[in-house]
Amino acid sequence: MKHIEDLILYNKNEHGYLLSEVPAFLGREEPKDLRRQEGGNLAYPQAVSQTYREKLSSCVGALIQAADSYGFEGNLWQSYLTFYLVNHENAYSIACERRGEVRGSLADLASHDFAIFRELFHLDLSEVFHGIQKGILNSIKHYRPSDFDRGGVSNRIRKEIANLSRALAAAEDDAEFQSLIAAFYQSFGVGKLGLHKAFRVNEKKSQDIKEAIFHRKSREFSGETSPWTETIEPITKIASVDLSDLVGYEIAKKKLLDNTLAFLKGLPANNCLLYGDAGTGKSSSIKAILNQYYDDGLRMIEVYKHQFKELNTIISTIKNRNYRFIIYMDDLSFEDFEIDYKYLKAVIEGGLEKKPENVLIYATSNRRHLIREKFSDKAELLDDDLHKNDTVQEKLSLAARFGIPIYFGAPELKEYETIVKVLAQRNGITLPENELLAKARQWEISHGGRSGRTAEQFIQYISTQ
Repeated sequence: MKHIEDLILYNKNEHGYLLSEVPAFLGREEPKDLRRQEGGNLAYPQAVSQTYREKLSSCVGALIQAADSYGFEGNLWQSYLTFYLVNHENAYSIACERRGEVRGSLADLASHDFAIFRELFHLDLSEVFHGIQKGILNSIKHYRPSDFDRGGVSNRIRKEIANLSRALAAAEDDAEFQSLIAAFYQSFGVGKLGLHKAFRVNEKKSQDIKEAIFHRKSREFSGETSPWTETIEPITKIASVDLSDLVGYEIAKKKLLDNTLAFLKGLPANNCLLYGDAGTGKSSSIKAILNQYYDDGLRMIEVYKHQFKELNTIISTIKNRNYRFIIYMDDLSFEDFEIDYKYLKAVIEGGLEKKPENVLIYATSNRRHLIREKFSDKAELLDDDLHKNDTVQEKLSLAARFGIPIYFGAPELKEYETIVKVLAQRNGITLPENELLAKARQWEISHGGRSGRTAEQFIQYISTQ
């Protein structure tokens, strides 16, 4: 059998724990005092046997845990290998993501690795997990996943990975095995950026990498991948909101939709600022856009204002990927003493490097101008007439960098009542309309005024009565 240690492009990554333990189970790390019983069965001394059993149990447990987290089914060993391949970001996998199956030396190197994986696919699991009970071994070969909702990957991607696993197991030769993998990369992407829709910044990993680089102890960075992808971690639970769920605001939603569609088609598109009253659907509209266009290559990275120093690095990490990224900033606003907005200004417009075509910024705020203004900024000061306008322009310049401002205002009474009636119908509430609207008006008076959020909270309350 070819050695796993000889993998070139597909060497160990964050999902490689099980793969790294396989050589021990295949007898490649047998103790010197190991004896073979009659019939070729391995006979371990007691101390060695205990160590082996502990490692075996740990690996089988990790395999089953991964299966339940990511929805593996059928042959868990083959499912794990497939999951490892579709999550491995390297020069070959990213090239296939962009251009489809590639040729040349890169493909030849990948062929070397895929020959090893194809052999791994067809290992006898009784050899891989030698000594495991037959009942457990049978469960690994024919695993049936539980039916609860998992957050590892989307249901669609989970099914495609399962289909790929079966196809790889049936591949007649190494060339077909490689073609199947390359086709998956082109259709669905590779790694966390391909298989998930939304992400956040992991500040701890970001700091760890900075310190590693500073002390020159970081790993070798080569090819297309970047260590900074470790700082971007998936958000596995996204609200399943759809644009049709948001009642009203048709003009505002159309502006957002048109801009996003232009962005996805590679046409000129603008950064968007969704501003207005609280609870009017600004954040929900952006989440709905993500849910609607994930299959078309849209991805979203949530960034908070204290993370703006990381923006250039994040953009450098994603700019060459085959997806369209929206950097999402929720509830964006600054007090007059905060200076983090300067980093955002430089990223949006003003730096020497052109902003990548596959990156936009969408922000929500209750403030139109984002930065708090005071009357003193515009006051007539005896010795400051020369500079007072500079102060005002500095605070207005950030909002001006969002090419499309979209207003979400508090609904008028009739609009609010329309929202209540639509939500009541969707939730099966059968109160007489007059009674329903009277209670809705009482609710909004005592719960912060009219808004979509207020109407939804009212419907949730009335549903339990």
